Amino acid sequence: MLKLKTYSCAVAAVLLMSQALLARADLPDFTKMVEAASPAVVNISTRQKVTQRAAAASGQQIPNLEGLPPEFREFFERGLPQQPRNPGGRQREAQSLGSGFIISADGYILTNNHVVTGADEIVVRLADRSELEAKLIGGDPRTDVALLKIAGKDLPTLKLGKSEDLKVGEWVLAIGSPFGFDHSATAGIVSAKGRSLPNENYVPFIQTDVAINPGNSGGPLFNLDGDVVGINSQIFTRSGGFMGLSFAIPIDVAMDVANQLKASGKVSRGWLGVVIQEVNKDLAESFGLDKPAGALVAQVMPEGPAAKGGLQAGDVILNLNGQPIIMSADLPHLVGALKAGEKAELDVVRAGERKTLQMTVGALPEDDEVLAASEASGPAVSNNRLGLVVVELTPEQKSALDLKSGVLVKNVLEGPAALMGVRVGDVITHLNNQAIDSSKSFAAVAKALPMNRSVSMRVLREGRASFITFKLTE
Repeated sequence: MLKLKTYSCAVAAVLLMSQALLARADLPDFTKMVEAASPAVVNISTRQKVTQRAAAASGQQIPNLEGLPPEFREFFERGLPQQPRNPGGRQREAQSLGSGFIISADGYILTNNHVVTGADEIVVRLADRSELEAKLIGGDPRTDVALLKIAGKDLPTLKLGKSEDLKVGEWVLAIGSPFGFDHSATAGIVSAKGRSLPNENYVPFIQTDVAINPGNSGGPLFNLDGDVVGINSQIFTRSGGFMGLSFAIPIDVAMDVANQLKASGKVSRGWLGVVIQEVNKDLAESFGLDKPAGALVAQVMPEGPAAKGGLQAGDVILNLNGQPIIMSADLPHLVGALKAGEKAELDVVRAGERKTLQMTVGALPEDDEVLAASEASGPAVSNNRLGLVVVELTPEQKSALDLKSGVLVKNVLEGPAALMGVRVGDVITHLNNQAIDSSKSFAAVAKALPMNRSVSMRVLREGRASFITFKLTE
């Protein structure tokens, strides 16, 4: 009996070892890929004259980073406010470290814009330890892509893939210089695609769990075929180090930017001239949608492409040129990829009905338009059901805001509006999907609001419009 048990245990152990070996055999082997790709991955260092007096004059509390190594200083200095140049102040030489990769045998290099922005000198160190000064062809802050050029010929290059073919769960590899350690290789999987990050409207980021740290910025992200599918750009962190959330710029986006920078030194993007917001469950209900999806148009810029094409505030854009808009952040990615003058076909829902609109895409302006509201005047009309005191807009205010109708919030009393965050100075243009052209119409619509059902209100604040939802209860 004892022999039988011993034999059974031995068999079980062999089976477990076999399963472990098989599982290990299924893991990818990156050795050949790293060997082949590393010669085309470069280290990028920059030097910049930084005036210390400028920091003191601004009133900002700037920490002393002098004692830190260059790679750590670069990491912390990214979060500091940009300081103006001050020739009268004492200057020191700031250094930063990043990564990049060669995309052409004659010396064109891709990296992140934040690695080289503001640099007085850019030095590229190749795999053979030789150093060359690089020329900045152009940088694009909106996508965080920069194109450099070094003198050379027959340089090693990387093969570029298609980021749109990536699948969630696919293995990927990064090579870069974290904290200055050249040609460090880290691996992981694609965690998600099409991620939108705060203040990053034009990049559908690739999210991975590849270990990325300061110095990896600008380095390549590879698929298992050894093709570059992204540029490692940033991480989400609470500690200052890697936490399993890394984000890469899709190579398709990066190369479109690089080609434009190479041709003209700047990047042109499509523009519709709208302010949009997410469609949540309550907004979907208030607009008669089956489910939360699409991009809700909160504001249409006057004389912009969308206004000329018939798009209206309150429209919900469901797809653009046949591509569905699931999240509102999908729209800027798609519009930005179009060129000025191209046609755009939008499927929208307006007042519960589906419509198709045709319009010509414009060019994204260099600066965002800013509208400001003037102070209120005129007799106040109160509606205590919402807890708002509103007044008529003067002709001057309507002209300044380019509005034909709307009311100005003069006072916020206790009630639903205060809980929603409505403020004095806000302009209300729509309530329950009805245009508000006077304080009288506002009071009438507010009085007739349904109970226990999601209701939307369009509010214009400091030139930017958004829809908010609420429910009135007994």
